[in-house]
Amino acid sequence: MNGTAHMALGAAVGFLTANTLQTDPTTTLFLVGVGGVSGLMPDMDIDGKLSNRITFSHKFIRTLAQTIGILMIIYSVLEGSETEKWVGVGAGIGIIIISTYITQRHMLTLTGLGVLGGGLSLQENWLWLLGIYIILASFTPHRSYTHSIAGIVFFGVIAHQFESSLGIEGIFTTCILGYISHLIADMKFLPFNRRGVKLFLPFFSKEF
Repeated sequence: MNGTAHMALGAAVGFLTANTLQTDPTTTLFLVGVGGVSGLMPDMDIDGKLSNRITFSHKFIRTLAQTIGILMIIYSVLEGSETEKWVGVGAGIGIIIISTYITQRHMLTLTGLGVLGGGLSLQENWLWLLGIYIILASFTPHRSYTHSIAGIVFFGVIAHQFESSLGIEGIFTTCILGYISHLIADMKFLPFNRRGVKLFLPFFSKEF
């Protein structure tokens, strides 16, 4: 199932939750948005659809870093003293070499570190927990731990903290059901899925 369908399912969950709680229009719209994002969260892992959308392209960052390295070399040769020239050239070459190893996974990890830092500075538990989720997901193969019961539990903790922080009833329910809707939509019993989800990782690797 594609990302648009997952987001639509999550948004529908948010709407149903809002309708059940009879929330005002603003809260209803907010829950629909939260549901849409929650429906995409399992795809935060490596090669997941969401992970590629919340980070810069690794190719863009690689090109940017290489350009900076080249400019540093040119500037050092033209403007640096004898010592500064060699240090600058060495640093520029180092940046160019290191940039060749940048991957999309590294970009996702850096995004998670940024969210973690933001959460700690703002003293928002849900935000730094989300940062940890993103960092862990950046080392997780697609359709593995983020598509398991362990992923549901971790995201549930984030959702609980998020609801506590904002004080809006329905956030936790929307987040959990939106997340679960993604896993159900990725299961093998649906004819358009060639692969399933490994719900009981790390204990069992059977796909459902």
